[in-house]
Amino acid sequence: MIREDLHIHSCFCDGKDNPEDIVLSAIAKGMIKVGILTHSYTSFDQNYCIRKENIPVFIDEISRLKEKYRDRIEILCGVEQDIYSDFPTSGFDYVIGSQHYILLEGSYYPIDNSEKSFIRLVGDLFDGDYYKMAKTYFRMEKEAADRTGADIIGHFDLLTKFNENDRLFDTGDERYTSYWKDAADHLLKYDIPFEINTGAISRGYRSQPYPQKSIISYIREKNGKLIFSSDSHQKETVAYKFDEFEYLISQECII
Repeated sequence: MIREDLHIHSCFCDGKDNPEDIVLSAIAKGMIKVGILTHSYTSFDQNYCIRKENIPVFIDEISRLKEKYRDRIEILCGVEQDIYSDFPTSGFDYVIGSQHYILLEGSYYPIDNSEKSFIRLVGDLFDGDYYKMAKTYFRMEKEAADRTGADIIGHFDLLTKFNENDRLFDTGDERYTSYWKDAADHLLKYDIPFEINTGAISRGYRSQPYPQKSIISYIREKNGKLIFSSDSHQKETVAYKFDEFEYLISQECII
């Protein structure tokens, strides 16, 4: 049984619940270690991330909870650092490096807001060519560790969030495969875990976690590390469906 979850968002960014309620939910679920983190500050999009002035408040609150519940659960304070965020990560226990945008000609375009906006993005910026978009995405995803100092690689293939059953593009296409393999090969050199992320399942977008099974198999074949995370945004979905997908890895890999 996997009893650790290091990707849980609270009300300090775009999550629903306060950190203490998350901790209590994790304890009730039998967890032994949790990481409560915030989205890094991004000046170009402040709709989902923590406010700069709240960063020390967040760190202090997690420190308080660490002490209060130290005999019941281990608590870490993390940041999900977007590759386009230049805000310092000092003061956090660990960093998840993630890509949520495509940057073109000085403008940032979110890739995971909605299916409608994603389809429009590909149509407007890539002439409807999903493979051209994927090439751009994975070219930057390749730099996730370099740009963020990540301890964990977050949702490696987030661009498939709205592509359940390959309804928008074929993830088995040799072009797509070559793009993600190039990024994965570079990131594997850092010897840090890729997360198996169940967040899109709990929010009703997917039936399988990120990354897709072929990518998980590739990482395992290359002796890469994997770690489960819920990417939870509410206390009820901490460790979401970990037991159902535990078969995807032979053993837990934690930091």
